[in-house]
Amino acid sequence: MSFLTAKWINLALINYSVDPESLKKYVPKGTELDLWNNTCYLSLVGFLFDDVKLKGLKIPFHSQFEEVNLRFYVKRFENGEWKRGVVFLKEIVPKPAVTLIANTFYGEHYQTLLMKHSVTPFKEKTDFVYQWKTNSKWNTLLMETNGIIEEIENNSEAEFITEHYFGYTQAKNNKTTEYEVKHPKWKQYQVTQSYIDVNFEETYGKEFSFLNDSIPVSAFLALGSPISVENKKTIV
Repeated sequence: MSFLTAKWINLALINYSVDPESLKKYVPKGTELDLWNNTCYLSLVGFLFDDVKLKGLKIPFHSQFEEVNLRFYVKRFENGEWKRGVVFLKEIVPKPAVTLIANTFYGEHYQTLLMKHSVTPFKEKTDFVYQWKTNSKWNTLLMETNGIIEEIENNSEAEFITEHYFGYTQAKNNKTTEYEVKHPKWKQYQVTQSYIDVNFEETYGKEFSFLNDSIPVSAFLALGSPISVENKKTIV
């Protein structure tokens, strides 16, 4: 049985090109940075968890909530093929129980903050907004779309960003854990505009304050799908 099943809905992905040296100390043992066209990506991702079940059971008051995470991309060579995965620098949710379970059982880096989201349709566009509060500031990630849904092209930047099916975590004992995230290939909305108002230093620490002055290289909004998290193991 899967450890977790849910739906991931309306994934807003803001992507930055960063110096690989800025991430090397966070790369779990047994993996290496995964680049696309010689570019090292760091992504700020907001989405909605829905219909959440833990080992097949719903947790009262925890079936739907927002998440915003900061992540980068790695790969691992095993049995003659590359596994492509992500490493989460921090995952923000509004539910303390989710933070406790994820940090305890998966060694992740969850934090509980006040959060909210909205989907607002207008005549010729729809706005998708994710917000989280640090101290007295509401941080904002906004995507504007024209409502057109399209396939994610093979070998595209959008495919690279969205098609990573493993999670890797550096555990406290210097071991690396791997888990698999299963989902079908996603479709995407056409994004007409994106906007962020984020204090990265306040949210993620001084090491990522440089993002306050960085310009994103791309923005995508994936529709999402049902997902499952399973096959957790220690790899090194």
